[in-house]
Amino acid sequence: MQFMEIEFVDKEITAWGGLAILKKMLDSTGFEQVLDSLPLPVQGSNRGYPPKQLIVQFMTSVWCGANRYAHLDVTRFDRSIQKLYCWSSMPEHKAFQRYFEKFDIPVSYAVFGGLYRWFFGNLKFDNFTLDIDSSILTRYGDQEGAKKGYNKFKPGRKSQHPIIAFVSDVEMVANFWLRSGDAHTANNFQAFLKETLSFFGTKKIGLLRLDSGFFDQKIFIYLEQEGVCIDYIVAVPMYVTIQRRIASQKTWLRLDNGIEISEFEYQAQDWTKSRRMIVVLQKVEQRPKAVGKQLTLFEDDFEINGFRYTCYTTTLKLGAAEVWRLYRGRANCENRIKELKYDYGLDKMNQKGFDGTEASLMLMTIAYNFMSLFKQVIINEKVRNRLSTLRYKMLAIPAYIEECGDKLILKMALQMNRRAWIRKLWDKSNSFAFEDSS
Repeated sequence: MQFMEIEFVDKEITAWGGLAILKKMLDSTGFEQVLDSLPLPVQGSNRGYPPKQLIVQFMTSVWCGANRYAHLDVTRFDRSIQKLYCWSSMPEHKAFQRYFEKFDIPVSYAVFGGLYRWFFGNLKFDNFTLDIDSSILTRYGDQEGAKKGYNKFKPGRKSQHPIIAFVSDVEMVANFWLRSGDAHTANNFQAFLKETLSFFGTKKIGLLRLDSGFFDQKIFIYLEQEGVCIDYIVAVPMYVTIQRRIASQKTWLRLDNGIEISEFEYQAQDWTKSRRMIVVLQKVEQRPKAVGKQLTLFEDDFEINGFRYTCYTTTLKLGAAEVWRLYRGRANCENRIKELKYDYGLDKMNQKGFDGTEASLMLMTIAYNFMSLFKQVIINEKVRNRLSTLRYKMLAIPAYIEECGDKLILKMALQMNRRAWIRKLWDKSNSFAFEDSS
């Protein structure tokens, strides 16, 4: 058998030719012009890279698979990407760390709050469903804000505990706060929600869904007060008093095999009024994968112990079954968090300073929103692939750039049967306007 030989070509070939389609959509939105209008931290040296380039290059690197600062060099060594974006040079990953250290809370609010306002102000929708959840980012060093708290995946390990708001209707991030690892799930909820609402302008929240970590009368009172008045569904933790009320229920409505539902009014000892509770039971024997918890207070009762229960409190006037079905849609919120972690590196991109880490993660959510917009408006397929799939399906296309007069032509090495699909994406990105996202 003869051995292969290697040779080299002078053409600068990129492995990420599909980025040109994303860039075309980004240009169509006027994103860089918006960045010009925001108070981005200025560089202290004439040798510093333009802030606008650092932001766009960071997002581009994340789309290409960077989930740590060192991985941001994935675009630095690609001269074709440099030519595609018309950059004179590209920084190494430490330049991003230094730049994000210039952010503090007021600057982050002004910059990323401005981006959220611009983004959602241009999307043509209203009366949406908002999901707010918290997550755990395990840390393995001495980063600022990394403290021991609740961590079901790595008990005793330091972590940070962000709170995130998602617009369920369009699968986008509406706000992000990084918090220390010892922060309670509902810590600063009112301030977080108030800030999130400010990003939507005159648009309204039709429904707010929260998990059991937000089961707190202070939150209920805030949501019910005049001037806020947001309908909500909140999962109820299985406190002893709740378990007793569930066990005492006599009237159950059968929804399906092994599924029954009931409701009652409940007022905790320190509550100022009663609230509507909806409880769903699922028979374990018929539905072994049913979600929910067993009533541990009655673990010796064979009949009660054979079911799993979930409970919700709500201000909605809909039927109990409809309320349950509406809350089940919140599962997509968990999927969004998983995608942010596994595909974007939400739990890996961090530095020593707290504010710098928060700024980089907030910019990551902006990159996530643009990709979500791209999937829904440009690709517009029934199955919405995650970034990890799109990276190899659409972004990873070998290509090189040729200059033809004053034009740049991107030559893609692509199979014949895929060219029509890529051409369609290119044409849609070229003609994209925010009105298309209605």
